[in-house]
Amino acid sequence: MDNIVFDFLSDYLKISEEEMENISQQNVIKSFKKGTVLLSEGEIANECYFVLKGCVYSYYVMEGEVKVTEFYTEKQPVTNVSYTTKKPSEYYLECLEDSIIAISTSERSKELLSKVPRLSDVSTIVLGDQLANQQMKYDDFIILSAEKRYQKLQEKSPDLLNRIPQYLIASYLGIKPESLSRIRKRLVK
Repeated sequence: MDNIVFDFLSDYLKISEEEMENISQQNVIKSFKKGTVLLSEGEIANECYFVLKGCVYSYYVMEGEVKVTEFYTEKQPVTNVSYTTKKPSEYYLECLEDSIIAISTSERSKELLSKVPRLSDVSTIVLGDQLANQQMKYDDFIILSAEKRYQKLQEKSPDLLNRIPQYLIASYLGIKPESLSRIRKRLVK
C-alpha cells in the first residue's frame, strides 16, 4: 500500500530510498468497513486521511436529509475543515466502500516534515490544488445546470458513477434522485 503513497508523491518530486523509509515509518494504515464513520458532526478532527483503496464521502445532515459535499477515492487526501480549524465538525466523513486509509496526525506530520523537509513543498502544492478544485466545483454548482454538472462529473470522474449509489450522486449534484433519473434518460437518447 505504501506504493500508492509513493506514486502520489512521485507526481510532485523524486523520492530517495531513505525518504521512502521515513515516510513508511510515519504511515499508520488501517482498513475500515463500508459504513464506518471516520468523523461525526460535532467532533473535533485529530486525524487527516489519504485514501489508498476505497471511497470516503463527506456529507451534512439537514432536516433529516443527507447533503453530499464530496467523494474521495484512491490517491486523494482528505483534510477536513475541523482538522485545520480545531473546531467541531459540521459534517460527517464516512466510508462508502470497504477502504484502506493512511492516517496522520499533526504530531506525525511534524515529525515526518522534520525528517523529509521537501514534503512541505508537496503539501503546499496539494493544498493549493485542493483549494482550486473546490473553487471550480463551487463555481460549477452556481453556474451550471444540474444536467451540465452531471455531464461534467461523467467526463471528469466516470468511475464514480459506477461506484456510488445514484441517490448519493443526486445529492452531490443538488437534485432529487428522480431528477437525476430523468437527466440520465435524456442523455441516453
